[in-house]
Amino acid sequence: MNAMSEQHPQLHLERPIVFFDLETTGTNPQRDRIIEFSFLKIHPDGKEEVLNSYVNPEIPIPAESTEVHGITDEDVASAPTFAIIGKEVAAFIENSDLAGYNCSRFDIPLLAEEFLRAEIPVDLRTNRRVVDVQTIFHKREQRTLVAAYDFYCDKVLEEAHSAEADTRATYEVLRGQLYKYQDLPNDVKALDAYTHFTRNVDYAGRFVYDENDVEVFNFGKHKGRPVMEVLRREPSYYNWMMESDFPRDTKHQLTRIKMRLDNQSVTEHH
Repeated sequence: MNAMSEQHPQLHLERPIVFFDLETTGTNPQRDRIIEFSFLKIHPDGKEEVLNSYVNPEIPIPAESTEVHGITDEDVASAPTFAIIGKEVAAFIENSDLAGYNCSRFDIPLLAEEFLRAEIPVDLRTNRRVVDVQTIFHKREQRTLVAAYDFYCDKVLEEAHSAEADTRATYEVLRGQLYKYQDLPNDVKALDAYTHFTRNVDYAGRFVYDENDVEVFNFGKHKGRPVMEVLRREPSYYNWMMESDFPRDTKHQLTRIKMRLDNQSVTEHH
């Protein structure tokens, strides 16, 4: 690590934060699968822990994806499936905040789908802050991760699109951003607020919170209407969505809202 990197401030942490990166079969969080992951946990005392692995996606890796990250079907043939290794991932990120590069739009939604597909109960939202390093970069400089690494760390990113290299580079870039922008808050709560740019209820944004923090539809004929109101007046809409090709996370959030409605109805009848 060069002199500039050594000068970069350490994060002010109240609890661990996990930087992570996923290599995948493609770019659709709803349908694509993880084929490699790297998690770097930074503890408040500066201690680091790493969890890396190939993952067998149980579907073929498209040639165009292999051209990006260099991972082939043969590379992951003997790797564990996410259903097998997912519990280890869940334990690793438990009680930790999350950080990544473009993680809010891609990595976290895809990771959530993998947990739901494997029926591993992990809540990536509640009581968990997220720092998207790309958002800081785009708000300040409008560049890519390779350029960000060069700009903030004065180093060339070797092995770009390797999950481990990209994960550690993301951590170093955030420290570089804290060094360069003295007005950038150095705590995860404030960074979460700075990099959070949606009011989405689900990762796909089919539901959003309105100005009163009420879940409303963000698509279709019911756009702008409260989800609970629609489900109360048109119960069949729930069944239609559950049987349609929506992400698992969207269906999970819809079911959560419906359960709240059902409980409310039971209370009203007593």
